[in-house]
Amino acid sequence: MPVNYYDRNADNLSERYLALTPGEVHAGWTDAVLGGRTPGLACDVGAGSGRDANWLAEQGWEVIAVEPSRGMRERARQHSPARVSWLDDRLPALARVRSLGHRFDLVLVSAVWMHLPPTARERAFRVLSECLRPGGALVITLRHGEDEAENRERGFHEVSGEELLAFARNRALVLSRRTRDADKTRSGIEWETLVFTLADDGTGSLPLLRHIIVNDNKAASYKLGLLRVLTRLAEGASGLASRPNDDWVEIPLGAVGLFWIKQYKALLLDHSLRQHPARKVGYGFAKDAFYALAKTSGYDLRVGSGFSGERAKLVNKAVADACLNITTMPVRFITWPGRSDPVFEFDRLRRPRVDEHLLITPEYLATFGKLRIPAQIWQTLGQYACWLEPAILHEWRDLNMAWNVGEPRAADFGVFQWEEAHRDTRIAWDRYIDLKEGGHPVRCTWTGQRIGRANMDHCFPWARWFNNDLWNLLPTGASVNRKKRDRLPAAQVLSDAESRVICWWQEAYLASPYQARFWLEARTSLPLVTESSSLADLFGAVQLQRSRLKADQQLAEWTLNQ
Repeated sequence: MPVNYYDRNADNLSERYLALTPGEVHAGWTDAVLGGRTPGLACDVGAGSGRDANWLAEQGWEVIAVEPSRGMRERARQHSPARVSWLDDRLPALARVRSLGHRFDLVLVSAVWMHLPPTARERAFRVLSECLRPGGALVITLRHGEDEAENRERGFHEVSGEELLAFARNRALVLSRRTRDADKTRSGIEWETLVFTLADDGTGSLPLLRHIIVNDNKAASYKLGLLRVLTRLAEGASGLASRPNDDWVEIPLGAVGLFWIKQYKALLLDHSLRQHPARKVGYGFAKDAFYALAKTSGYDLRVGSGFSGERAKLVNKAVADACLNITTMPVRFITWPGRSDPVFEFDRLRRPRVDEHLLITPEYLATFGKLRIPAQIWQTLGQYACWLEPAILHEWRDLNMAWNVGEPRAADFGVFQWEEAHRDTRIAWDRYIDLKEGGHPVRCTWTGQRIGRANMDHCFPWARWFNNDLWNLLPTGASVNRKKRDRLPAAQVLSDAESRVICWWQEAYLASPYQARFWLEARTSLPLVTESSSLADLFGAVQLQRSRLKADQQLAEWTLNQ
């Protein structure tokens, strides 16, 4: 796509596009796609002037607007409503969009396809189809007509509806509407629109995960343990994931080992619940280092924590033991149905050396190696985490009861609770008090008013997303926090609070000893946050995460007048 052309002509092109009414431009498909459909999460690929993204937002949709031209994107951002989040990304890879882990109810690719060379189109269609949630719609408009000078200047290629139909058959998408209309302002140009739908979970990921959870043979709880760890990582630590190609997601093997220790620590050390049917056989990962962590809080076993002396070496050894067991047991024996080849792949490295000090960072966790997960499965783990984890724990509890006959705790779901699943706002409170005593006025994040009686609010409700990261803890007035309760801040509420949120982050954390922890937590739990990110970038990532929680969990939204 000739991005430079759009950068040079951003003002003129934006005015031209905005002069057209989107309802008229898209009249051929809106009744089939938008009629009777509850607004959800949409992705406008090649959003240009923001005309269509804004139009969808006005109808109640949460929209990720994708535009590679900086000139077009920055101009459009100025007049976009809060429900629209902008991303610098492009086809065929849509790498940044896919790193978010979203699946969309609607993907709109309007006046974009002719920019793609034929060699990139099959991959582009595959990537777009993988972004759909079951029941979602993919709308692609194709430009037909001769205008050689414009075609050459803007890098247009010939397009074909039949080509899209062939791609759709390969991806199990159903054609639900096909129209062809004349351009609204130019003679000789026509637009063909094709609407495809994903009738069910075409990836096969959900049936596969259901099979592993419910039907797969289990000589121990390790398969369930691995799925739970991966579900937790996909939902709450998506920042650790990278995509080496279209088909796979890689996560640090050390992160899998760390989460593994956290979940088995309570089961084995606190509750002494057998995790396989044999009475005298031990556990491959539970060696001396694991048992020596009995008095180490599970909450401390997280990204951002530091250890020194003997405890640093014990944590390092325990993670290494867990990684070895994970790769030789559940990773090896979770296979594709009817086949012998494993679902997951890995590269395991020699245990890193730790001398006197250890800081758990994404880079440290990567020194143990990598675990590769099929990209579609990773996306499903994150999107359906709120369904998958209860299913995993229900099956796991049944195994506990069978293997721990007569033990009442075996039937208690409380034995699975991780220590970070306790609400903790202590550091944020300490920073609030320090600032207040130092004469810094701290205002309510949501209203901007002076705080009388203060509360520390989880921006994203703790009851729905277990996250105590510093960036997620915001000072509010007590009465405002009571009204918000366990609801998600509406897009406009969050957008209006941007300057106050960033000011709080700057004063409370970046000007304190917690700066490194603040950024480590953000890089781990939020998408697209890197070591070079600014606070504005971080706020954009928070907005994207808000859209995901809204779409995946259908959380109720809160506005200031409620």
